[in-house]
Amino acid sequence: MWAIVVKEFRELRRDRRTLAMMLAVPFLFLIIFGYAASFDVKQVTVAVTETRGPVDVAASLPPFFKVVGRLPLGKPAAMAALRDGDAAVAIWVDGQGHGGVLIDGEELFSAQATLRRLQAAAAGLTGFGSAASTTGSGGAAAPASAVGASLPPQAASAVARPEIVFNPELRTAPVMVPALTGLILVFVGTLATALGVVRERQTGTMEQLAVMPFRPSDVFVGKIAPYLLVATLDMALVVLAGTWLFDVPFNGSVLVFALGAGLFLFVTLGLGVLISTVSQTQGQAMQLGMMTMVPQILLSGFAFPVYSMAAGVRWIAYVLPLTYFIRIARGVWVKGTPIGSLWFPLLMLAVLGAAVFGLSLLRFRRDLAPAGRGGETSTTDGTTAGGTATAEAQSWPRPGA
Repeated sequence: MWAIVVKEFRELRRDRRTLAMMLAVPFLFLIIFGYAASFDVKQVTVAVTETRGPVDVAASLPPFFKVVGRLPLGKPAAMAALRDGDAAVAIWVDGQGHGGVLIDGEELFSAQATLRRLQAAAAGLTGFGSAASTTGSGGAAAPASAVGASLPPQAASAVARPEIVFNPELRTAPVMVPALTGLILVFVGTLATALGVVRERQTGTMEQLAVMPFRPSDVFVGKIAPYLLVATLDMALVVLAGTWLFDVPFNGSVLVFALGAGLFLFVTLGLGVLISTVSQTQGQAMQLGMMTMVPQILLSGFAFPVYSMAAGVRWIAYVLPLTYFIRIARGVWVKGTPIGSLWFPLLMLAVLGAAVFGLSLLRFRRDLAPAGRGGETSTTDGTTAGGTATAEAQSWPRPGA
């Protein structure tokens, strides 16, 4: 029995990828669920109308509201700020002294937290102007009437009746269905591609491609084309099902959504090929694929809102491609966000795609070039100037060698 134990330890020591997985995954889960898995909203971003008067609306808000922008007069400007994702709440006033509070229902958790704050403030007041108070963020006492007291009299009464836009009923379907589209693309683009390419290596088909008169880029594109087609079909089915079955109307531009999905697929397919180039077996590809999928599911805003994560963990979300696609999908699908307001997530997907795709192509090219191939040229009978096809195939680094 002791000999078997020693044998297993030696094999585990040689299998560095599995050993790294066993040590890294528990630590990764501890960080994610300890610092990122939170639905608590400590602060909500708000845009306020630039007013002229003795009271500044922004300066009068409790600490729970973080002012991130100033708006011109009128409700359309407030709607545009929420549509473009500049803030989760907008406090607006027009030229006649009317106004109110708009809440972005697509930001589900921040909308619910804002409603609780405003309802608690209204419940403790006989009118928006009394000295009643509630406890603000961090335990500091803040006037419960701060939002209403800082507005003109005609607008103050509207604070007790905030308007929820883009998802008035605060349903989960408009939040989850667009994000599920990204999750499906991650699964098909990364995991399925990695397993498919590694299977070719295990069965020896890749060795045959190595001695054929194909350029590495031709083989690369040929390998990922079927997965690109399947992922595109899956995306179309999810969009149609989400629109018809879950009653999530598609309010934006199909072309903008397709552009974001195409860039996102560019990243996921490249990541799948990159995983296949460092994996010798399908088991290893599955392990590495799950290692890349789990952080994207938990840290991209799919399961937990990014703004509720700890600052140190939040930076991880900013390098995950699914974070930017979820922003594009929810913005275009639910709010009809135009392409001009989505330039940053689109740019980030393009940069990530170029980096991952370029690195995967370089590694794929290196793996596809057998040792000693050099400047040999193929002939019509399957041999090369430097030897036979069989000799070339034997020089190919086989899995586990």
